Amino acid sequence: MSMLRWTLVLAFGFCVAATGAHGLDALIVDGQNNHDWKATTPVLKQLLEETGLFKVDVATSPPKGAPNGDFVPAFADYDVIVLNYNGESWCEAAEKSFEDYVSGGGNVVSYHAADNPFADWEGYCHIIGVGGWGGRTEKDGPMVRWKDGKMFLDHETVGRGGSHPPQHDFQIITRDRNHPITKGLPEKWMHRKDELYSLLRGPAKNLHVLATAYCDPKIKNGTGEHEPMLMTIKYGKGRVFHTTLGHAVEQMTNVGFIVTFQRGAEWAATGKVTRGAVPDDFPTADKTSVRN
Repeated sequence: MSMLRWTLVLAFGFCVAATGAHGLDALIVDGQNNHDWKATTPVLKQLLEETGLFKVDVATSPPKGAPNGDFVPAFADYDVIVLNYNGESWCEAAEKSFEDYVSGGGNVVSYHAADNPFADWEGYCHIIGVGGWGGRTEKDGPMVRWKDGKMFLDHETVGRGGSHPPQHDFQIITRDRNHPITKGLPEKWMHRKDELYSLLRGPAKNLHVLATAYCDPKIKNGTGEHEPMLMTIKYGKGRVFHTTLGHAVEQMTNVGFIVTFQRGAEWAATGKVTRGAVPDDFPTADKTSVRN
C-alpha cells in the first residue's frame, strides 16, 4: 500500500478503507481483435472491480495498420495483465518488456482469443502455453489432450492449430478440484452457447490443465477429444491463467465463466484465491446458469 493510502486510512479510518481495499492493480490490454473488444473489455473490467480486489486500467493499442512503436504499456506497474488482444505484432520494445515482466514474476490472464495472435513470437507462445489460428501447425508444438485420467501431449497429429464447432451448450469437466481456481467446483458443469476451442497447439511447457470439455464429433468441426478449457502456465517466475471461454458479452454472463475468471485473475495476481465460496447459482452437470 502506498504512503498516501496509509495516510488516508489513518486520517479517515473505515470511511476510506473501501477505497483503499483495492490492493491489486490490473491492466487490460486491448485495441485489436476479431472479437468485439470494445464490448468485452468493460465487462472484464467490471468483473475484476466487483471482487473488491482490483483497481483496473486499460491500455488500448493503435488500430490495425497504424504505427505502434509508442505502444509499450507499463507492464511492471501491475500485479496482473489481462490480455483481450488478437491483432498485429507489437513493437520489439513492447515484446521485450512483456516477456521480461512475466519471466521476472509478473502475472497474466489470457482471455479467449488472446491465444490466437503472435504465432511467430516464441516467448508469447510459451507464456500462453497453447494457441490457435495464426498459421499454427504441428511445427508450433503438440496438442493438449486428456487421456486415461491425465494430460497427454499429442506430438503425432499434423495439421492446423485452432478450430471450434458452432456455438453450443457444452459440459465442462473439472480435472483438478484441488487447485485454488477450481477448488469446490462441481466435477461437471454446463456452459451455455459458447465457442468450444479445439486443436490448440503450442509449447505446452509447465502447463497444467484445470478443466476440459468434450468436443463432440457429431457436431461440425467436432474433434472427438477432451479439449482444454482452463489452464495454468508457469513462465519464469510468473503465473498465467488461460481461459478459452467467453466469446462475447452473451457468453460472459455464464456463471461458470464469471467465477473462474475472477478466481483465475486473483490466483494469477497473488498465487491464492480468497473468494473461494461457490455461489448458489453455479451451473450443475445438466443445467446452465447465467446472470443478466
